[in-house]
Amino acid sequence: MAALGVASIGECMLELSGQAGANWRMGFAGDTFNTLWALHALSPNRPATYVSAFGDDPFSRDQIEFFAQNGIGIGSSPIIAGARPGLYAITLTGAERAFTYWRSDAAARQLASDPAALAKSLSSQALVYFSGITLAILDDASRKTLLAAVAAARAAGSLIAFDPNYRPRLWQDREKAQAAMLAALAVTDIALPTFPDEQMLFGDQSPQATARRLRQFVGEVVVKNGEAPALIAGNGALQDIPAIHVAAPVDTTGAGDSFNGAYLAARLAGHATAVAATRAHRVAAAVVQVRGALAPFEMLQAAFER
Repeated sequence: MAALGVASIGECMLELSGQAGANWRMGFAGDTFNTLWALHALSPNRPATYVSAFGDDPFSRDQIEFFAQNGIGIGSSPIIAGARPGLYAITLTGAERAFTYWRSDAAARQLASDPAALAKSLSSQALVYFSGITLAILDDASRKTLLAAVAAARAAGSLIAFDPNYRPRLWQDREKAQAAMLAALAVTDIALPTFPDEQMLFGDQSPQATARRLRQFVGEVVVKNGEAPALIAGNGALQDIPAIHVAAPVDTTGAGDSFNGAYLAARLAGHATAVAATRAHRVAAAVVQVRGALAPFEMLQAAFER
C-alpha cells in the first residue's frame, strides 16, 4: 500500500499576536507547523503528523489537543517531563511583523532525543518536511540524528522537502549554519528557500544565483522572494511565477510557510511546478489578510482552488 501521510518536523510555539490596545490573542504556530497546517488543509485525505517533542504542562496539553481537533497527530513524539513549549510575540508596524522569543528551554529542542521514536514518526510517510529552524534549535549530535532519520525516510521512499529559513540569531555562527544547510540539502528532493535568507547566508547576488547553486544538490528548487516572482528551477530551466499583490495586507506572518504548504499539496496532487507555485501564491495572498500565522482551512481551500 502506498504511503499517504505527510509529516513536518520542528517546533510549534505559543503565539501571542497583538490585538487592540493591551489585548493579546494566544494561538499555536511555528514555521514548520504553519506549513503543515496549510498542507493538511489542502490535502485533507492525507494523515498529518507534527513531529517534535512536547512538555507535560497545561500549555503543551492544550497544544496537542488543538492539533487533534484539527486532524493533526504527533506520531511517536516524546513527552518530556517538566518541559514546556517556547513562546513568541508578534508586534506589527503596519502589516510588517517583528518577533520577540522565549524559547531557549523549549521541549522541541529534544525532538531527536529518542532516535527510535523519531524514525517511527517518519516511517511510511509520502512526504517529510523540515526547515533550517528545525536544524538550528538542535545541538550538533541531535542534528546528526535528525538528518540520519530523514535520510532513512528518503531511502524508504518518502519525498523530502526543506526550507533553509535562515535565522542568524539561532546559530552560533554563519559557518555552522552553512554546513548544516548543506548537509540538509544532501537529503532533500524539493528545496523551498527565500532569496533574502540565501543572500544573507551564502552571499547570492540574485534569485537565479540561488536557484543555480541549490540545483547542484536538489532536483527541484523554488526560490521565494516576497512580492517578487517565485523562481522555479528544474530540468535545466528557470521559470518566474508572478506573485499576487495584496493592496492592504493585515499581517505577513506565515505567508512563506503557507506558500510552502500549498506548493507541496499541489505537487502531491500531481500538479506541475508552475501550477503549484501559482496556487501557492494565491494561498500566501490569502494568509496575509488575517492576523497570526494560521488562516482558516476554508480560506486556504478557497484560495487554492480559485
